[in-house]
Amino acid sequence: MLYIGVDIGGMSVKAGLVDENGKITVKSSAVTRADAPAEEIVADIAALVEKVAELGGVKVGETGGVGVGSPGSVDDAAGVIRYSCNINFVRTPFVALMRSRLGIDNVKISNDANCAALGETMFGAGRGAKNSVTVTLGTGVGTGIVVDGRLLTGNKSAGAEGGHVIIKAGGVKCGCGKRGCFEAYASATALMRQTAEAAARHPESLLAKMAAESGIDGKTAFIAAKQGDKTAKRVISNYIRYVGTGLVGFANVFYPEVFIIGGGISKEGDALIAPLRRFIKKNAYGAEFNPPIDVVAATLGNDAGIIGAAALVMAD
Repeated sequence: MLYIGVDIGGMSVKAGLVDENGKITVKSSAVTRADAPAEEIVADIAALVEKVAELGGVKVGETGGVGVGSPGSVDDAAGVIRYSCNINFVRTPFVALMRSRLGIDNVKISNDANCAALGETMFGAGRGAKNSVTVTLGTGVGTGIVVDGRLLTGNKSAGAEGGHVIIKAGGVKCGCGKRGCFEAYASATALMRQTAEAAARHPESLLAKMAAESGIDGKTAFIAAKQGDKTAKRVISNYIRYVGTGLVGFANVFYPEVFIIGGGISKEGDALIAPLRRFIKKNAYGAEFNPPIDVVAATLGNDAGIIGAAALVMAD
């Protein structure tokens, strides 16, 4: 059986035919007309779905269904996108509109971070796990929680916003307007800020030299630390403590089998993953008696959204 997964982004919409093993057999994309009326955006997405099905030699109605991941606040059960800050969706009855356009009943939608988490758990780094927490360290921090093989999204799907769990009361101001959020300390953006602050305090450091010569991104402190720079090592140590503190909080509530770390920073491999494993083992409640919690880097990359969206309809 083939399924169709759709990953809506602010710049483009990607769609693919996905088989029951999580393999994308055909995919295509289209520009997101983010400022167009919602009904027109939905029409564009429906047309892309039909195109992907045609490329795969099937009709949409011959597939197992269409799953969609969208940024913003999504009510999964109602099939409504309440709001998306970069796309003109406001209280949009997305699933009803797609069903009408495509002439099929099995259309489902969830937040894009939730879809990525489901994809990684079923077919990626967390394959085989029934309970996982996926944490994507990017411009912000996205989280997706899978319990007993199903997404946990809270009342009206408004939960699982782990990036805005407070890890330091009265701390650094977050982009959401609150203070002390996990995102304000653990995102790639936060690491860049911490790197810049450390470089300014220690102009004699290799970190400061690298920042002056090449600018700062999420890799700068890791590169300097690998070359032995003490300032960079402190930045990374503190950053891992921030990320680990958030993960320990999630561990104490959900106790997953595995944490799946996504985003560009996850490509640092053992420089990030190994100390996070140690931090959780040391600090999670009852860790010395309970089953171990693994920490792994995500593996599906940019396809996680398509695969996870398709997985929404596979569950049926």
